[in-house]
Amino acid sequence: MVINLGGPASPVLDAVPLARAAMGETGERFDLIGMDPRFAGRSSPIDCGWPARWLPRSAGADRAGFDAMVALTRDLAARCGRTEAALLPYASTANIARDMDVVRAALGEPRLSYLGYSQGSLLGAAYAQLFPDRADRIVLDSAIDPALPGTLALRDTAAGREAGLRDWAAWAAARDAEYHLGANADAVLGVVRGVYAAAARRPLRVGTYSVDDTLVPGLIVTPLTDDSGDDELARVVAALARAAEGRPAEPTEEMARTLEGLVGGVGSAQHSAQTAVLCGDAEVSRDPRVYWRDIRAHRAASPLFEPLARTITPCAAWPNTPKEPAVRIGNAVPALIVQAEKDVNSQLPGARALHRALTGSRMIVLDGARTHGVYLFRGAACVDRAVDAYLASGVLPAADRSCSE
Repeated sequence: MVINLGGPASPVLDAVPLARAAMGETGERFDLIGMDPRFAGRSSPIDCGWPARWLPRSAGADRAGFDAMVALTRDLAARCGRTEAALLPYASTANIARDMDVVRAALGEPRLSYLGYSQGSLLGAAYAQLFPDRADRIVLDSAIDPALPGTLALRDTAAGREAGLRDWAAWAAARDAEYHLGANADAVLGVVRGVYAAAARRPLRVGTYSVDDTLVPGLIVTPLTDDSGDDELARVVAALARAAEGRPAEPTEEMARTLEGLVGGVGSAQHSAQTAVLCGDAEVSRDPRVYWRDIRAHRAASPLFEPLARTITPCAAWPNTPKEPAVRIGNAVPALIVQAEKDVNSQLPGARALHRALTGSRMIVLDGARTHGVYLFRGAACVDRAVDAYLASGVLPAADRSCSE
């Protein structure tokens, strides 16, 4: 069984012992394979030496933020062109799927099982599409719409993130005595909107960091990804609110790590590889005016998250265009899709789209959960038992179902 942690291009080799332990008796049935995807981790890396990251960074509240993103993404793409031009054309989900089959063949196995998360759901679906007779037990967790490869997967995330933020705001309001962000959800959301507006007028000073409106949405999305991060998100918003009022503010540890990646380039090698795969999977417009028009058309629906979802990316200035189209998913290979109902990154409509494309699949939805990565990560017994049963027997559940923790 090959395990993939998404990203795309997230290294996985060191996680295999942890997965084996978490899977218990189920893990003992398999030879678990951690394959660092091509150009990431301990595979030959793509490293463009980026001084900053573009994801999750927003186009901000006005044209100045968008122009800053255009300049940043052009610079990042040019750096990859100078340092890694020879490798970039070979970065794609399809090629990583082919690498998986090379591993299968090298091990002398007729079929391959697979467990993949997030962007790894597309990788597993691509493997099943390219090598249907070699696909064994396939689990796709936190799934992506196969019609939205590459950076296109980011474009329709704003509505789900708005819903998640409102859920969090109600949670924070119920704890106003602790966080002092407002006594009802609207008041809490007003604080968030005020922070965003203040950052657009003048960057906020948080510790040693300068936080403008292109950074605020990403700082919110990072802890919003999992409802176990609700306390962290409240502390992030409180710190930003203090800064917006001109008071001394320090970042949380997680917030500082996010900022170090965004403005300090920490983790840039993995981010280079991730971007190379995204850009290799789908061609996008190279005209900044297209993105600006799109942002303006959608900004009113979510001023905070639409400019994050629809911003320009390095793919708009990438040194090469994809060598082949993304793998078109549509087959009857059996697979089990696992999804959290309120996932704000890989959202439920996308998982349902993948389920429709994989006509032999079944889907389990964890009701009420806002998390990204369910099996083994969430501790939801109803999901873990169903996945373990499928992996042990090779028999899918008789029907789709939802369950609660």
